[in-house]
Amino acid sequence: MRRTITWLAAVALVGAACGSNGGELTVYSGRSEDLVGPLIAQFEDAEGIGVTVRYAGSTELAATLLEEGDRSPADVFFAQDPASLGAVALAGLFEPLPEAIVGTVPARFADAEGRWVGVSGRVRVMVVGAGVEGVGSVADLTAPEWEGRLGIAPSNGSFLAFVAAMLLTDGEDATRAWLEGIAANEPQKYANNSSIVDAVIRGEVDAGLVNHYYLLRAIAEQGDVPAANHFLDPSDPGALVMPAGAGTLASSDDPDAAARFVEYLLSAEAQRYFAEETFEYPLRTGIAPAAGLPPLDDVAGLDVDLSKLATTLDLATELVAQSGLL
Repeated sequence: MRRTITWLAAVALVGAACGSNGGELTVYSGRSEDLVGPLIAQFEDAEGIGVTVRYAGSTELAATLLEEGDRSPADVFFAQDPASLGAVALAGLFEPLPEAIVGTVPARFADAEGRWVGVSGRVRVMVVGAGVEGVGSVADLTAPEWEGRLGIAPSNGSFLAFVAAMLLTDGEDATRAWLEGIAANEPQKYANNSSIVDAVIRGEVDAGLVNHYYLLRAIAEQGDVPAANHFLDPSDPGALVMPAGAGTLASSDDPDAAARFVEYLLSAEAQRYFAEETFEYPLRTGIAPAAGLPPLDDVAGLDVDLSKLATTLDLATELVAQSGLL
């Protein structure tokens, strides 16, 4: 726990953008305003509950919540990754959600103790250029033929969460060896997933490790592009499915309204929004993903307890740095 708090405090930066419309509910959102602002507005219209939103990075907001403790003005933490949610859960700051809410999604996409629930899913994939053949496992990317051809974002939260999951499934020695093998192949480094996708489209690199929806966004903006998503073997650490999720804070002055917000994120209307507007996987059963995406059950087979990602995130960051990738 101490390691997690230290890591979050190190990345916490003051100055997160804040927005207010004089509402009764305060949401700390690690999801950007351009992605979820319209959805939050839909909630206000549907439920008649006003919302004040503080937008910032999920790790920054998690660190803020750890510092604020039971003095926090926030009612809900809406995060982009389970590691940030897990850090807040480990600190005992969440109020357990009703089973009627948590049970809306498969058990693997919610905290084992019901402290947070996933609301949309992002699958880790390889984005590959035209004519480039993907691999079955990220282990194959340490082979000599991949020297200089791969794009990664080693400081990005999604990449670090993937390494944290590898620690849980494969152990420290294997994870360290994989990172060192990738570093030896001198990959091209980028700041984020979208930069990797753009680089593949330009032909700057042959492939990259990203979340699946970044290519779909590029296609929506640019039309056909010379790139495709390649889904790894479902049992591979590289095929991690990371849910964005939410939890209600024990410090909330209005726990009923907070729970209604989380419940709304799992409504059919909100789940269709994730599928059609952000190109993420809906987690509620019966809502289809975006056209062209394989069913989530076909690509998500990695057996990892997402609630434990927060416990290995610091070590993941250290190993990535020690390998020379940071």
